[in-house]
Amino acid sequence: MILYNIGIYLYYIALYLLFPFSRKPRQMVKGSWVVGRILRQQMEKGKPYLWFHAASLGEFEQGRPLIEHIRAQYPQYKILLTFFSPSGYEVRKHYQGADIVCYLPMDTPFNARRFVHHVQPKMAFFIKYEFWKNYLDELHKEGIPTYSISSIFRKNQIFFKWYGGIYRNVLKDFTHLYVQNEISKKFLAKLDVHNVTVVGDTRFDRVLEIKEAAKDLPLIERFCRGTKHCLVAGSSWQPDEDLFIRYFNRHPEMKLIIAPHVIDEIHLTEIIDKLERPYMRYSRINEAKIEQTDCLIIDCFGLLSSIYRYGDIAYVGGGFGKGIHNLLEAAVYGMPVLFGPKHQKFMEAGGLIEEGGGFCISSQEELDKLMDRLLGEEEFLRRSGQNAGDFVRKRAGATERILELIDFR
Repeated sequence: MILYNIGIYLYYIALYLLFPFSRKPRQMVKGSWVVGRILRQQMEKGKPYLWFHAASLGEFEQGRPLIEHIRAQYPQYKILLTFFSPSGYEVRKHYQGADIVCYLPMDTPFNARRFVHHVQPKMAFFIKYEFWKNYLDELHKEGIPTYSISSIFRKNQIFFKWYGGIYRNVLKDFTHLYVQNEISKKFLAKLDVHNVTVVGDTRFDRVLEIKEAAKDLPLIERFCRGTKHCLVAGSSWQPDEDLFIRYFNRHPEMKLIIAPHVIDEIHLTEIIDKLERPYMRYSRINEAKIEQTDCLIIDCFGLLSSIYRYGDIAYVGGGFGKGIHNLLEAAVYGMPVLFGPKHQKFMEAGGLIEEGGGFCISSQEELDKLMDRLLGEEEFLRRSGQNAGDFVRKRAGATERILELIDFR
């Protein structure tokens, strides 16, 4: 416990040291300064609050279906949403599904006591990988029902190491853990943690909701019209682009939409320099020439999940770096999904491969061979896409299962 708290304080000191030089630490420190003021100004006395905590944007999207279903079914509750990372808070600080949105102060014993005492939540929900010891200990001590949502456990996590005793004890603070798969339940049983139910992953519910709310994009539709096949490359990085652009340059029978993960001018110029066929940037689109354009570069954010619906094949980037981005946003539209080799930490990647809707490629040769088959064999393309869509639909429903198991009355 002492070592854990020392580590937290050292991390806090590091943020202060980086404060003048880096935007992210500066945002985190400033955000933690004003949490008390936000709570004093915005909390309604006498109202019951449910507290949801997400590390960043990805975890928030995972918990969002549960937040919005509770909001609709149990309007008597107010929602407090906290983030650890600026990547979540700065994007969702005006999220209308919550009554209060703020940072979570650093996990010191003092901060945890003060925060929990001030909020006095009726229930607390920690999404996926959030295991803050002092907050969880305080919630447990106060007898506040606390749940882990869409969590997943692997043998290489600290809980299962010989030195992970402190973290193993944290798991026993939860009233219940709603995990993604049976393997997670088995690992927790080895730690004598049995208050566990396998419900699946709420991300499947979320991508189905996103699909239903997808924007109509007439210019994208017009761009794709008149071509047999269009590849949508989402959240791509340079190693991804090297592969699929090289293939695209040699295959005039297809079109390409690139929505890179980074859209600064340097990266956009690198992409353009690789293209040997006519292209247009989305922000400078020329309606008169769009049908003569072979490649469309999306140089803005917020459209990718709606763009996938217009494609025939998806390539999701990140698999040659730290890890692939959101495969489910593409798979939900019933299209085969290609990605790079670093996917082992992503359950959905293995599932898509197993069911024939996803394909891992690690070289130009592998990409070329697979794309030749997808473009040349209509039945293979159709079946692969159907497998991807079925993979998502069959795994939906985690949100409803959680709602059925928790008593919100």
